[in-house]
Amino acid sequence: MTTLSIEDVKNKIRAVENFPKEGIIFRDITTGLKDAETMKVMVDYLCDQYKDVKIDYIAGIESRGFIFGMPMAYKLNCGFIPIRKPNKLPAETIKESYDLEYGSDTIEIHADAIEPGANVLVVDDLLATGGTAKAACNLVRKAGGNLVGAAFLIELCALGGNEKLDNCGKVISMLKY
Repeated sequence: MTTLSIEDVKNKIRAVENFPKEGIIFRDITTGLKDAETMKVMVDYLCDQYKDVKIDYIAGIESRGFIFGMPMAYKLNCGFIPIRKPNKLPAETIKESYDLEYGSDTIEIHADAIEPGANVLVVDDLLATGGTAKAACNLVRKAGGNLVGAAFLIELCALGGNEKLDNCGKVISMLKY
């Protein structure tokens, strides 16, 4: 079995113009996920960046953060915590509102999801303006977690999201556009 390069993985990601609205180029990861080798390289890369970091939980941001967060949690031998859109979690929640590239939104985490001092890695598929990721980092801290970093498959560098995460631990992205 050959190992794909980062450029090979990047070439598997489809660009969809004008989605979800005019002027946006959506980076569609489904074209990479459907290829087993590409998916493995993506998950392995993200895990390898944190293999020497003690992680108690991966907090995956709905919904595509779940795609990478679950196999990463399995591979890194830690728990998984979902960060969801409003009214999707059944128990008491902590909320955080934020701005994103094309509007605003809110995310939630269970109030009792994280034990005080637990090490948490935030995971999502895409870092754009940084609003969602920063909100997720804020939720981890509000819940008592120690934020060790944030991992993304894709970063849209021109939107400056990484600059909003300067106090979020080790921030990495595999593919930069």
